[in-house]
Amino acid sequence: MASFTEVESSNFHISIPQNNNDDDDNNNNDVNVGSTTASSSSTASTSSRYENQKRRDWNTFGQYLKNHRPPLTLSRCSGAHVLEFLRYLDQFGKTKVHIPMCPFYGHPNPPAPCPCPVKQAWGSLDALVGRLRAAFEENGGKPETNPFGARAVRLYLREVRDLQSKARGVSYDKKKKKKKQKLSPPPQQLPDTHSGDG
Repeated sequence: MASFTEVESSNFHISIPQNNNDDDDNNNNDVNVGSTTASSSSTASTSSRYENQKRRDWNTFGQYLKNHRPPLTLSRCSGAHVLEFLRYLDQFGKTKVHIPMCPFYGHPNPPAPCPCPVKQAWGSLDALVGRLRAAFEENGGKPETNPFGARAVRLYLREVRDLQSKARGVSYDKKKKKKKQKLSPPPQQLPDTHSGDG
């Protein structure tokens, strides 16, 4: 059973469920943004995990808009509001991000604890933005007005990726797809001119 943490900022108030169990839905996903509506938990079990997570993320972002001070409508939501939401989620992160003065800065496996802050992992934020971007358009938003696709959001994610890569000593380089080698047609066999009459 999840318990809810109530957090209030100068601009908004939001409830984020704190899930204490380790089930598959939370596997390696720092962004634990569950739905705060009862009706969404009764959806058909045929939905994929991705669709369920996208719905929970969308409901949580809707809660953020509703609790924002002053309340925001989706049509007035901008990339700046998305950035505010992403920064807000950092307080629920689990990824240690070393500051440059930390002796473990740039070490992927530090040998001892340090007081550096924990934040949302770049990969979790990137996946969250991707799901919310898709949900925005599925819920009637136009691609050209999608705040999750705003240039400021893309730049922020790139900045978080680079900062965390350096701080944690982890490379986030895209894995290059293996090029498909063109299969050359098999060599044509020449007709057998030798007969077995010997």
